[in-house]
Amino acid sequence: MNEGPILFCGDPHGGVRGSLQYIIEAARDTQASAVILLGDIEPARPLHEELGPILDRVWWIPGNHDSDSDDVWRRVATPEMAARNLHGRVVTLPDSGLRIAGLGGVFRESVWHPSPASARGGVPAFRTRAAHAKATPRQDRWEGGHHRKHCGSIYPDEVDHLAELRADVLVTHEAPGYHPNGFDILDVLAQSLGVKVAVHGHQHDRLDSSTKWEAQGFKSFGVGLRGITAISVDGVDTVVRPGELDEAREDRGLAS
Repeated sequence: MNEGPILFCGDPHGGVRGSLQYIIEAARDTQASAVILLGDIEPARPLHEELGPILDRVWWIPGNHDSDSDDVWRRVATPEMAARNLHGRVVTLPDSGLRIAGLGGVFRESVWHPSPASARGGVPAFRTRAAHAKATPRQDRWEGGHHRKHCGSIYPDEVDHLAELRADVLVTHEAPGYHPNGFDILDVLAQSLGVKVAVHGHQHDRLDSSTKWEAQGFKSFGVGLRGITAISVDGVDTVVRPGELDEAREDRGLAS
């Protein structure tokens, strides 16, 4: 049984020349029990090939840029990686027994932007992928009958389904409400799941949200651009690899 740390990897965006070798090296150096990619992976090769040496420890959620093109999505969402996709479900990690809930993608106005200040006032255009696919002109449909771009979008029924489950950790691409660009609905989701920790990517920073933890009811962490952080279910975090923009953005701060 591998009792090593769980590594959370912020938006790789393909790394240097599309390589994810730095993730493999971090997993080996720390003897990680699990490696969770927080979206916007954009690998140069099919993901199962890029992370082949540690594939048995890898889990992932999609980001918005992972569905920017047909080629990128096919490299990320390979058949070999389907069972490793955490989006819209809860998975129990085999070594630690921790329950990880995943919600990839972003909120888009053309699907659902939950803010009351949005153009639709928070009302979804489509509640499900199936309803969206049905409304999509045939010439715009991709494999599976829907628009490929929206493989990186969040639908209300996916959030509703997760809210009925229980988990220890929630991983999302979008940030929860503590972040200046985050969403309160993800706080509600985390609370419904009963998680102790929520981890996100997308914002390319790791702002200190500790002043918000008590009110939230869970500890929240961002992982920066190509950063890697080991985080325990008790919310103890160790930066394994700083995000490339962490230092430049640390002065943004948060309101107390």
